[in-house]
Amino acid sequence: MAAAPSSSASPLLLPAGPRHASTAWLRGGSGVFRGRALSSAAPCCCKVAAGGGAAQCGAAEDLVIKVGGSSTRRSLLGVALAASTFGLAALDAVAGGLPPEEKPKLCDAACESELANLPMVTTESGLQYKDIKVGEGPSPPVGFQVAANYVAMVPNGQIFDSSLEKGQPYIFRVGSGQVIQGLDEGILTMKVGGLRRLYIPGPLAFPKGLTSAPGRPRVPPNSPVVFDVNLLYIPGLDDE
Repeated sequence: MAAAPSSSASPLLLPAGPRHASTAWLRGGSGVFRGRALSSAAPCCCKVAAGGGAAQCGAAEDLVIKVGGSSTRRSLLGVALAASTFGLAALDAVAGGLPPEEKPKLCDAACESELANLPMVTTESGLQYKDIKVGEGPSPPVGFQVAANYVAMVPNGQIFDSSLEKGQPYIFRVGSGQVIQGLDEGILTMKVGGLRRLYIPGPLAFPKGLTSAPGRPRVPPNSPVVFDVNLLYIPGLDDE
């Protein structure tokens, strides 16, 4: 058995939305870039004579510029600090251009390309789904527990919840209102081993919506959502 039954439903899957802030979707680490300051000692400083002599390497402590017979001494500390600031800014620019961390999915790029050719099924409630893979096991009876992996997205594909990120399948009692109506209905007709994409209309999703948070997009009230669901096993039936 892959996981023990959960004693409570996931707050993100409940129709009313979360009552308290959940940190399950905040696991995405935010890397901290640390720039290394440039050394305050330059390898070689040059003295340029106003008379037209060639540049020569001199002492490493100071940069001396002679103009019209007068000398201006500038500390290398200011130069080093300026260079260091420039280096840190460059690091920030590189960091800002990094692609976002790729989140685990049930349907990869090849799967997404095949979805367009799969037939769409529409139920009386308005729920729509496509079977990416039809399972070979039994379908869950109402009231039985099921173990499933899921990836929940807004229509543009941004993920707002996922059992894959939590590292274990989600176990709930199907048909008992422990999850949103669209997920409840959609999983009832699946077979163990199956993978299905659910297109859940707003009335069957989150009536109160879900607020945005780091790593999670906002889900407006009564807005459509998309679930990829993989039905792994039915604990009650598997134990018999």
